[in-house]
Amino acid sequence: TAPERDPQMLNLNFAERVVIDTIAQDWQPSPKAGVWRKPLAREAAEQGHATSIVRYDPGSAFPEHDHPLGEEILVLEGTFSDHTGDYPAGTYFRNPPGFRHAPFSNEGCVILVKLHQFQPDDAAKVTVDTTTAAWQPGHGNLEVMPLHDFKGEHVALVRWPAGERFQRHVHVGGEEIYVISGELIDEHGRYRAGTWLRSPHFSQHTPRVETETILWVKTGHLPVAAGHAADG
Repeated sequence: TAPERDPQMLNLNFAERVVIDTIAQDWQPSPKAGVWRKPLAREAAEQGHATSIVRYDPGSAFPEHDHPLGEEILVLEGTFSDHTGDYPAGTYFRNPPGFRHAPFSNEGCVILVKLHQFQPDDAAKVTVDTTTAAWQPGHGNLEVMPLHDFKGEHVALVRWPAGERFQRHVHVGGEEIYVISGELIDEHGRYRAGTWLRSPHFSQHTPRVETETILWVKTGHLPVAAGHAADG
């Protein structure tokens, strides 16, 4: 018989395209009062693979815990803190497998969090202040701010000037996007700020924007054995 599916499991079929307007989602309580979540993908309630938007109310904290397969965070609002320092809005950081901390926020914060998703030998501790890091020329008129690269996995911010269009392209190893500001548009829909998208291996689209738009983009990290059919 097939193993029983964990009722907490969410969006773990990486062959499926997922689009979530996180602004329209309701906050869900975490085990710690004052810390709230909007789950985007989840393997189990409090362990394993998870991608979420998390809000810390002012003065809230989370108990000490470890990260067996790493933690990746983009601070969207406020200041996130732990024993290693304070990370204000615009900070991107990666805590490698085995890292342990007790995070808190004095002023409150909202963060995009990815847990238990590192490649086992990706041991780099990464911290980037995206408010001061340099933009680099990208394809066409795009500008790119590289954040992390490891064995085919690429993470970057991408800035689109108003009216920019990009050629149709295929996502080898998939693509994951969080719209930080502006609005991304393709043949499948329109995605305002706060939207999270995950497109499978070999999916393709023709994106464009009407207004200046900034995206957090991760590519090359999804299973290549799943979802070989294009999504458009």
